[in-house]
This record gives sequence, structure tokens and C-alpha cells, in this order.
Amino acid sequence: MTVDQLRTAVSGPVVAPGDSEWDAARRFHTGVGAPVVIVRASSVDDVRAALRIAVSDREDVMIRSGGHSAWGAVPGGVTIDISALNSIRVDGDLVHVGGGATWGAIATELATHGLGLSSGDTASVGVGGLTLGGGIGLMVRAWGLAADQLVGAQLVTADGDVLEVSPRSHPDLFWALRGGGGNFGVVTRFDFRAHALPAVAFAHLGIDGDARPVLRALRDLLADAPRELTATFSDVPAMDPNMPAGATIAAVWAGPDEAGLRAALAPLVALDGVHEIEAAVRPYRQILLEVPEADPDVPMPGFVGGNTLLDQLDDDAIERLVAFRQARPASVVLLRSLGGAYADVAQDDSPFPAREATWFAMAGAFDVPGMLDDTSRADAEAAWAAIEERGSGCYGNFTPSTDPSWVARMFSAETLARLARIKREWDPGNVFCRNHNVVPAEA
Repeated sequence: MTVDQLRTAVSGPVVAPGDSEWDAARRFHTGVGAPVVIVRASSVDDVRAALRIAVSDREDVMIRSGGHSAWGAVPGGVTIDISALNSIRVDGDLVHVGGGATWGAIATELATHGLGLSSGDTASVGVGGLTLGGGIGLMVRAWGLAADQLVGAQLVTADGDVLEVSPRSHPDLFWALRGGGGNFGVVTRFDFRAHALPAVAFAHLGIDGDARPVLRALRDLLADAPRELTATFSDVPAMDPNMPAGATIAAVWAGPDEAGLRAALAPLVALDGVHEIEAAVRPYRQILLEVPEADPDVPMPGFVGGNTLLDQLDDDAIERLVAFRQARPASVVLLRSLGGAYADVAQDDSPFPAREATWFAMAGAFDVPGMLDDTSRADAEAAWAAIEERGSGCYGNFTPSTDPSWVARMFSAETLARLARIKREWDPGNVFCRNHNVVPAEA
């Protein structure tokens, strides 16, 4: 493959090693990549042309929008950066979003129309990766996954063809896009059904002392709470610059009903050791996190742990999660409530696992040099495995590993087989393999 071919075929910038822009272009949000070449697509036609050349030269392809994926660090291949395809157009409650848009920009634009979508937690995360992986957002109980709000998409296939995909047009492919990852093509436009959202009520609670009784109370509260309420528990060390250290609960009410939020949280606030840090009505955009880009001179630490979807947050699961954090100063635990609209979607209606789960759980120790040795690393792996075995599948978007074995943990055998059959139809050469890869089924 020649850079000259790409520069002739596409209208957007093509950046290669040796170019003055190379070092800046190969940086992505969470690291520094080393692809063969980077194509900064300025149009759908640029995506098509770049794909055809990459396929002709038998190059793997990685699609970059927000740039939060760990796959950006895998060397080689052609990176097609679609961040310039970031248009946002609102037509009633139908929102057409370019595949390179970020959730912060989407929230900002939708606010001018009194609308909202349940998205990721971070403003700079791209719409593409989050949606294709499912998308457990801050209002998942109110409106389901980001993928549950999807009603259509424009997709460029490995052959360079442009498809309009919906429940009526290529329904199997549409099913695969709602949680099957970026295995099936480049989504250059997402069509979402938005919801009325003038603002959100948000509360932040601090926890002093033992988190166990608070988590039990939070679990019981969410068992029959209004679906407008989604709650997130986190316990993080001081080393994380993006969140205050210690144990906290963030609660989001899908709407400006601060009184309703306070009433729902009253049993928690009444507990010993729980205090209110803040409670207010805000634009949705203001509660999205602002996460700084990775410093290329400071490598990201490893992560020993994982995530899972729990049918029930029982006392034993709470004990194991709290104990995991207490035993490891440089570790993190996160829980997010599910149920509500998330559970309204039948299991067979999307590839996303565990629709009966009521909680998403994540725990991991940061593998900082000098803090973990082989024994403590193995101990953390065993402690996490004991938690994961209680769950039903994992959430790929929160899996920083590029180990291909994770795919079998993300989907049931039946779902993975169906995805593999669809993959065989639309990408038999596995061009789109820089992801949690679904290998095409054998013919």
C-alpha cells in the first residue's frame, strides 16, 4: 500500500510516519498508536476509498472516533479517523449523529431542543464505540442502553458499499450493531430516538466508614425505585485525578425533579456515615466527566480485575467487592444500577448480555510498578474471579484488555454464533478485527 494511493483517493488528510503531523496524529485519548498510516476522513466517500485500498493491500483497519479504545495501541494496520464526521441534526425527536461525534457535543446540542439521550459518563467518548458496545449510561434505568435508543444507521461495509440499516432494512445487521461492537463495518451516521429532557436532577453523596450497610440499603432502594433514578457507587483511590477519593454515590434523575430525587434518596441520607455533598438541577452536559488525555510520557498502569453483570447484588457480592477494595490501596470498585428500561428489552432483541441483571459491577487493582508483585497480582486475579463467576457476561466497553479470550466472556455461545454468521456475511475477510473481535463463522 502506498501513501500516495490514499492521498490521491481521499480528500481528507493522510498522515504517515515522517510527516510533521505524525506524532500529533497518532496520539489518541488514552495513548499513542503506531499504525502504518492514518486517514482523517472528511466524508463517507473518504471512508469508502480508504477501506477499499486497505482491503486491497490486506491491511487490518481500526476506526477511531473518540479515541478511548485500547485497540489504538495495537501496532500496524490502517487507522481511519472519522472524528470529522461529527454532524448532529435534530428532526423532532429523531437525532441524526455523525459517527465521529462525542457525547459532550451531542448533549450540548440536544439541550437546545429540550432533548436527551442516555450516553456514557465522559464528554469526550465517541458515539460510535459506546453505542456499538451497548452503552451503559447515566440514565440506563430510564431509557435503557445507548444502543436501545438506536433506530437506524448508515454503515460502510468492508467492500466499501454504503447501507442504510434499520429494523426493516438488513434487520440482522441492525441487531448486531446494538451491542456486537465494531465488527461489521464503519457506522458513519447513527439515528437515535431522543427523549424529552429539559434538565436532570443530580445528587452526590459521600460515605464515611463501612460501605457495606450503605450498599445494602442502596440495593434495597433501587429494587423498586422509580425508573427515572439511576445510581452509581464508586470507591476510588487518591491516585485517580478524575474523581474524588473515597466512597461516593452519584444519583441521576432523568428530569428536573429535585424533590423526587431527594425523596427517593432519603433512606440513604438518613444512614450513619452518609452525607450530602451536593444536590441540584443541572443541564445534562454539566454532569458528564471531563477526562484529560493520557500523557504519552506516563504509561497507563495495568488493570488486574474486570467487570460483570450481576443478576442480584446480594450480601456476599457486596462483601467481596468491599473486601477487594479494602485489601488493595491502589484499586477501584464501581457499581451501577440496572433494571427499569434496561430490562424491558428481551434478551434475544440485541446481542448485549444479561438483560435480567440488576447491577453492573467492576473492580480492579492498578498494576503500578512497585505496588504489585506476582503474588499480589495473582491474589487480585483470584479475588476478581470469585466475583465474576457470580455474574452473567461482561461489558466490552469497560474491558481495557485486547486479549481475544474476552469475547467469549462478553456473549453467550448462542449469541456469539449468531454474530459470527452475520460477520461472515458482511466481513468474511475479518477486515474489522481491531476490536473485541467476532471471528467470521466457517462457510
